[in-house]
Amino acid sequence: MSDHSKAPVTPVEAFEPPYYMSVFTAVRTEDQSGYSETVARMEELVKEVPGYLGTDFAESPGGLAVTIAYFRDADGLARWRRNAEHLAAQKRGQDQWYQSYSLHVAKVERSHGFVRA
Repeated sequence: MSDHSKAPVTPVEAFEPPYYMSVFTAVRTEDQSGYSETVARMEELVKEVPGYLGTDFAESPGGLAVTIAYFRDADGLARWRRNAEHLAAQKRGQDQWYQSYSLHVAKVERSHGFVRA
């Protein structure tokens, strides 16, 4: 989330279901002042949430950004949703950083992965 271009290109592993995922899809505005610093802080904070499993991020050449955060249980996801700094970042995003966004929350019922040896 902070500087995704330098992050290793590895998806979050497939965990034993059930677990939860939050899919945040956004189109950003031109005014991104303070965005990188806030995202870096959110990355620090979310790692402190019990049940946090990891985050995947992708951005299209056209500017559509997708962040998927994974949590072991609904309680972990709810704790993140209620975090005061996260709520303040959401407000700033609505006021400044996002042209539009959508949020989808789902319970993962099936999961598997592959890694070439």
